[in-house]
Amino acid sequence: MSDESAHSSLPPALSDLAVFAVSAFALVTVGSAAARAFAQRRGRGVESAVIVGAGEVGQLVARKLLRHPEYGIRPVGFVDTPPDHWRPDVAKVPVVGVIGDLVSIVRGLAVDQVIVAFSRENDQETLEQVRPLVGLDVNVDVVPRMFELIGPKAGLADIEGIPLVSISPRSRSATALRMKRAIDVVGASIGLILTAPLFVWAAWRIPRESPGPAFYRQTRLGENMREFTMLKFRTMTADADQSSHHAYVERAMNGEETADAGELYKLDRRDVVTPTGRWLRRTSLDELPQLINVLRGTMSLVGPRPCLAYETKYFAAHHYERFLAPPGITGLWQVTARAHASFPEALEMDARYVRDWSLGLDLSLLVRTPAEVLRQRKATV
Repeated sequence: MSDESAHSSLPPALSDLAVFAVSAFALVTVGSAAARAFAQRRGRGVESAVIVGAGEVGQLVARKLLRHPEYGIRPVGFVDTPPDHWRPDVAKVPVVGVIGDLVSIVRGLAVDQVIVAFSRENDQETLEQVRPLVGLDVNVDVVPRMFELIGPKAGLADIEGIPLVSISPRSRSATALRMKRAIDVVGASIGLILTAPLFVWAAWRIPRESPGPAFYRQTRLGENMREFTMLKFRTMTADADQSSHHAYVERAMNGEETADAGELYKLDRRDVVTPTGRWLRRTSLDELPQLINVLRGTMSLVGPRPCLAYETKYFAAHHYERFLAPPGITGLWQVTARAHASFPEALEMDARYVRDWSLGLDLSLLVRTPAEVLRQRKATV
């Protein structure tokens, strides 16, 4: 069935339903964001935390807390022996002691929260030091083993007092998938109609600033690893070398690319980016032609980032889950981290999106996207 016929066969009430759902999520999202911002400006709701474990996972937790002050948690130190390797973006968070001094550290620093994230001590020693915290006025959070597999939908069961983390099977009803496709068709159609003047302007402006086509075409991997041609407005000179991105991805996966708090994991290509291209990137308008991909069915409004074939060389086994859904114009990592996420972290968030997918998640990410683009405009420079 063609996109045009699919669009014409949609029930008349579908547009009203989509508008209602998006409006409801918009009110909830904007309201909660405003409340968090107000609380932060007033200095309320910010808790100090120590992280038990200064290894890779502990440093990753600290990095995410530093990147996202809206969580209201400020890491003040690690409790562990100093690690062999420090991430530059958390190097300013000190080691405040060892696990044997945990209780005195919590009292001395007036800590509100303790996050247990795999210390170098064995589990029995860690348990003996963490258990006394239950009697103190402090929250204790534990990063579970195999946390990469556990999503927010996981439940907690028990067998005679032994807690079990339950991971629900992934099920996607045919009705929900049809609704997702209907939202894609309606949303992309409306988007293309509203932005038609910009397409006309880009078709005139881009070739005059830098000889070449207005559209940039690139082969990406979509659902089930099928190749498709992704469209964007061209933001670089037509003869720009693309091999530098391949080298950048390799450095990122090897941990050689880092960024301090407030800075970006983004390849600097300003030598080949045109002035108009810089503006298009800063506003994320360069991605508007992907609405055509959405109508064609090769992309969705929401989904994992469209993947380049050579990037799969650096995938772990569970990263291939991202190919169980069509790639999206926006998605979990674009909304929650944007270019502040490293390449490995973006892969994890793409896999998590697929594991936890629901129509509600899609609508929430769609509503949050415009605000995040405005808030993080520097991320696309």
